[in-house]
Amino acid sequence: MAKVASHGAFQGENPLDYALPLIILQICLIIVVTRGLAYLLRPLRQPRVIAEIIGGILLGPSALGRSTKFLHTVFPPESMTVLDTLANLGLLFFLFLVGLELDIAAIRRTGRKALAISLSGIALPFALGIGTSFAFRATIIKDKKDSPQAPFLVFMGVALSITAFPVLARILTELKLLTTDLGRMALSAAAVDDVMAWILLALAIALSGNNHSPIISLWVLLTAAAFVAAAFFLLKPALTWMSRRCRAGEPIKELYVCATLAAVLAAGFLTDVIGIHALFGGFIVGVVVPKDGPFAGMLAEKVEDLVSGLFLPLYFVSSGLKTNVATIAGAKSWGLLVLVIANACVGKIGGAVATALLVKIPVREAVTLGFLMNTKGLVELVVLNIGRERKVLNDEAFAIMVLMALFTTFITTPIVMAVYKPARPSAPYKRRTVGCDDGADAGGELRVLACFHSSRNIPTLLNLVEASRGTRRSKLTVYAMHLVELSERSSAITMVQRARRNGVPFFNNSGGGESGQPVVVAFEAFQQLSAVRVRAMTAISDLDTIHRDVVDSAAGKRAAIIVMPYHKELQHDGTFQSLGSPYHAINKRVLREAPCSVAVLVDRGLGGAAQVAAPNVSFSVAVLFFGGPDDREALAYATRMAEHPGVAVTLARFQPPPESSEEVADADDEAAVEAFKTKVGMVKDGSVRFEETEGRSKEEVVEAIVSMAKVNVFVVGRMPAAAPALVGNADELGPVGSYLVSPEFRTSASVLVIKRYDPATNPKSKRFDPKAGPPAATEEDVLDEAEMGRSNTVVPVLSSPMSDTA
Repeated sequence: MAKVASHGAFQGENPLDYALPLIILQICLIIVVTRGLAYLLRPLRQPRVIAEIIGGILLGPSALGRSTKFLHTVFPPESMTVLDTLANLGLLFFLFLVGLELDIAAIRRTGRKALAISLSGIALPFALGIGTSFAFRATIIKDKKDSPQAPFLVFMGVALSITAFPVLARILTELKLLTTDLGRMALSAAAVDDVMAWILLALAIALSGNNHSPIISLWVLLTAAAFVAAAFFLLKPALTWMSRRCRAGEPIKELYVCATLAAVLAAGFLTDVIGIHALFGGFIVGVVVPKDGPFAGMLAEKVEDLVSGLFLPLYFVSSGLKTNVATIAGAKSWGLLVLVIANACVGKIGGAVATALLVKIPVREAVTLGFLMNTKGLVELVVLNIGRERKVLNDEAFAIMVLMALFTTFITTPIVMAVYKPARPSAPYKRRTVGCDDGADAGGELRVLACFHSSRNIPTLLNLVEASRGTRRSKLTVYAMHLVELSERSSAITMVQRARRNGVPFFNNSGGGESGQPVVVAFEAFQQLSAVRVRAMTAISDLDTIHRDVVDSAAGKRAAIIVMPYHKELQHDGTFQSLGSPYHAINKRVLREAPCSVAVLVDRGLGGAAQVAAPNVSFSVAVLFFGGPDDREALAYATRMAEHPGVAVTLARFQPPPESSEEVADADDEAAVEAFKTKVGMVKDGSVRFEETEGRSKEEVVEAIVSMAKVNVFVVGRMPAAAPALVGNADELGPVGSYLVSPEFRTSASVLVIKRYDPATNPKSKRFDPKAGPPAATEEDVLDEAEMGRSNTVVPVLSSPMSDTA
């Protein structure tokens, strides 16, 4: 392949004989195969790294590559240099991203329990790896002169003792364990493991040079240490200077991006010259980039999509192409595979479980933690590939170790799902609606789970909360949950890594430029100025499963109502534009599965673009009442709003056609309306009013609604009992709510559409037995109850010993 591009098939040339068209075909094939496998493995909740490793093995000599025609046409030996160069270049920048997201300060704050679990989870498998290496050398290492003993021992020890932090974070997110005590401890221990793995790998590479002199190995290590020191003392000040000149909300200068990426390449060159592989240079540059401010995040956004989506799969497939399962032949080789898997599991799981039990973690959680720590991934393949390149591992040993990594990672998710059963607190879940006709205390505390997608929803949400705070006797507690999509991008792992005790991403106090910090500040400021108790939370998950976070959090917090944002955003011309079908699906799933009432908030800027101070609140609310459970729930919510001195509430009662009346429904509706009328008589300032309107036809209803278009908020039931069809295709807002957001109705009023909880119409919510407690007891719940002054209502079972000490 002396030439890069061909003259074309019409000139009688085969494009696959030239480097450029061949590498394009290889990349396209790799992406199609790995993405297809990832889609097929999605129901098994496996991380994408599994699909990429399996894809490489299938394309290699173990499967499709058994056809010599396919292998020599698509992956000829002379093309592997180009493919490996691209793969390693992508890996160099990916490890820069890994270093970019490694917070050394956070690792220093790792608790004693997590540190002990991490160290034992490295020491025991490392020792077993050294023992396994003797069996390898005696069985499958033919030429022991070409495979020196010391590097081989270290490589085997490192390979068995690694925990893949990004893969573990993905698994914890899939299993909804991310913000539990167990998930936090696993992530902390894995972060320490990651750092230790790179240190041990540097030692293994230094020992595996062509010249096996210990003096040369010592020089390599000392020079590498000098390089790290130079990076911290010479390169970091320059990067800090660039970081201080980046402002949040402003684009990063191209010169800064170019200079940083050039520094990555230069560092890779220097570490390759030293003899510890170019990958270390990129990793160290990422580590020294300042994490305060927006600079690190902007760099990641510029690099990660191309690197993670296009180049990184090349590395996994490159590894798979070198993995020939056929080399594992005979009873001895298969016995070695079983031995390696057994030692990897016994060492990693046994070490973590034993230490976890010593620090008084319950048995079930300890076993789960052990399996989570046994997750392998990218660093494992890096170790094995470097070992193979340096002829420390032969083809058979390489294939055995790759299959071990694949097996141990694949079994993690199903075993954790089978073993880990979260304990339940003993507090009953009584109040599931705003209007309490089931014997619960209507004047007691109301708990609301209010969800939002972006910071633009916060002012309306805070103004709605202020208007709904009720009286001092009926307190309001709000759990504000930021719904964040967890994508495959590595910056999403940063959000996961920084999840702190209360579920909010950790932000540096001195940074001030983190994109999420204003969200936390807004809620903290609101709590200081209001009688409402607010707890900020974050759900980080795939959009397909994030509704489970909402539903489970509502049950865990014993919320009476969930407030979801509408799946469309207001545009400048007054129309709404959809955020996408996944956001619409989230609302529909929550409406179907919620263990309590659900409200959908249509944001038209209630109170303007900023939060309105409590003394300045002056809102008018219109309740459109047609009858039925949803309308009664909407009326109950509006009645609570009427308790605010700055809120005026008008109830518009639409008389249904005579043939649509039902005795039971009429009795319940009349009782709700009469209760509101009583409140009208009690309020002397005229802020609470009742109107009765004819609603026998669509035209009458529309005319009445248009007459109230100047209010600030409409509160309506999702499925009224006797409302006429106001729109053709109603979405999750129901017939009345859909009309209020349609282009035919011009208003600046926000809309709150409420669905009352009913087990008969929420079949999936029945998994939350009213006699049972919330689905998970975490240390967060205990602390939360203590803060709310009700610490005696939650009895932690099993999970409380998971608390850590700094």
